Amino acid sequence: MSASRLDDIRYQTRIIAQVERRDTPKRVAAAALIVAICWYAGAERAALTLLIVLTCYELVSFAFAYFMPPEGEELPLGYVFSLWLVNLTSALAYLAPSFVLAMQPSTALMLVGFIWLFGVYVHVSNTFAAFPFYNWSLMGPSFVAAFILLYLVAQTDFEHSPPAHWIVAMGAFTVYVFNTIETLNKQKDTQKALALARREATGRLRRLEHLTRHDNLTGALNRQAFDADLAKMLKHRRGGNEIAVLLIDLDGFKPINDTYSHDAGDAVLIQIANRLHKVAGESGIVARLGGDEFAVAFDGLPSADAAMRLATYVGRAISTPMIWNQKTLRIAGSIGVNVTGALPKGGRDTVGALCTGADQAMYRAKHSPNAAPVLFKPDQFTPRLSLSDRGALIIAIQNHEIRPYYQPKIHLGTGQVVGFEALARWVHPDGALRLPAQFLSQINELGLQGDFLIEMAKQVMADISTLTKTGLDPGQVSINVPEVTLATQSGLADFERVIANHPDAARHITIEITEDVFIARAAEAIQNSVKQLRRGGMRVSLDDFGTGFASFQHLRQLEFDELKIDSSFVADLGRDPAVDVMVQGFLSIASGLGVAVIAEGVENQAQRQDLLGMGCIVAQGFLFSRALPFDKVAPLLDAPTRTGKVLQS
Repeated sequence: MSASRLDDIRYQTRIIAQVERRDTPKRVAAAALIVAICWYAGAERAALTLLIVLTCYELVSFAFAYFMPPEGEELPLGYVFSLWLVNLTSALAYLAPSFVLAMQPSTALMLVGFIWLFGVYVHVSNTFAAFPFYNWSLMGPSFVAAFILLYLVAQTDFEHSPPAHWIVAMGAFTVYVFNTIETLNKQKDTQKALALARREATGRLRRLEHLTRHDNLTGALNRQAFDADLAKMLKHRRGGNEIAVLLIDLDGFKPINDTYSHDAGDAVLIQIANRLHKVAGESGIVARLGGDEFAVAFDGLPSADAAMRLATYVGRAISTPMIWNQKTLRIAGSIGVNVTGALPKGGRDTVGALCTGADQAMYRAKHSPNAAPVLFKPDQFTPRLSLSDRGALIIAIQNHEIRPYYQPKIHLGTGQVVGFEALARWVHPDGALRLPAQFLSQINELGLQGDFLIEMAKQVMADISTLTKTGLDPGQVSINVPEVTLATQSGLADFERVIANHPDAARHITIEITEDVFIARAAEAIQNSVKQLRRGGMRVSLDDFGTGFASFQHLRQLEFDELKIDSSFVADLGRDPAVDVMVQGFLSIASGLGVAVIAEGVENQAQRQDLLGMGCIVAQGFLFSRALPFDKVAPLLDAPTRTGKVLQS
């Protein structure tokens, strides 16, 4: 059974336990009535047995509801299937009176048995209609019981029923009618509650979308939202119109912040954002990238010269003096400009390429004596990579110099290792261990993402196979899958072949995707690929959740098994109330959707305790362990119990 299916059953189980607790008085009253009827029919021993059995089942059901783990904690599989088994067997017990009455020679009592059977049908179908796992697993035995009951009736010779028996039958039918009406009303209440929960979740999503798209201080977009909107702008770009990206670094901001206090600095940032919004108008986009750095994108420009004139106007708007607390504050900005179409023939205008060029131009503007905006021209800036760089990377990938290191995922409550994330490390021939920041951008820039993923996936699958063959269980191992793999049939086919070559390891793989893959031009193809992988039984995780508005949009478009809260949120837990609210909201939404959550970047005990208090179960970060080479993974796993060892943080 897939992990996503298990999560769905856990979600159903939690609600079922609450519904059963709600309906306990009605079931007890109905049980007392039918036991009394059986006793009246002369089946005293059967009635006594039914009373004892049904009482035991109600006590067990009450215990399950009472001892259910609190909201936010994952229901153990033992709890889930035990409750299901109790429901199944208790349903059979509640059907038993039908058989007792059907074997009486009275026609009226036989009808009471069938009325009771239909009453059980009504209760199960109406109560569990929204929960298919329970509904069908309970209705199946009920259908079998009906056929058995018909067989018993066919073997029984019925006698004339006295008036008292018909009065009992009429009473039973009256109870059946009222039970039907009551369960239908409760079903409507349940549907209303579910609809309300969906509306509330949608409202929370919208509020969180705004919070995660915008800078809290200035109201401008944040970096992730800017990248997403710029990608849309590029996608809908019309021929003959250029898009310009301006990166702005404020000059003179730090002295104001240090001299007049942070309040003055905040006032400056808010005023600059307002001025940029005024210049950008409805068609432009404005973002605060962090600190005193801003970005602006304009669409529909006729040429690079027009972009430079606009940049000059932006510079003047920024440098206009502003008044704060009866003091005149002056500030300026270093502006780097990049325009679509500037790359050599064959070059592709992407969000990364435009922002990288603008960043290089801004750096040159900052060191320019006249402080004028600088336009990025590829032939005037040193290329970042060469053919030799490409050759070195290809060799590194082929020779497995770039290999997976494994960072443990930890159960926050117990400290147990429950899985790993495969992270790339370059064991360079010069002896240095290079981190992804030192080579991943080069791999992306050179178009080697597909080759890189396939070689990494091969190594990860081989490592998992090695562990499982020795009796070790690595749990779920996450591997990041880039856009190029999901956007093309060939890339997806290559990846699926690697997985198929290791069937014993495939069930341990979780693919991680970021929202960046959804803002690509091939977004529809990517979504289809994700659905195809998930249909094949693979778990899908949305990485860096909450860092951009698209995260929430994708929750509505695609089904995920796991959400990873970005380390930028974890870093500010307990220090920024807005972050605490957002993280709590993420966990609430994930719980409502039946989706697992992992927090990234946990570095201290305070963060661990905050996450535990909010209901987050699994996390990873330097508090527990850095990424480890494969030969250090096996010692973390305990073969006899198939569970990870406890890490002492």
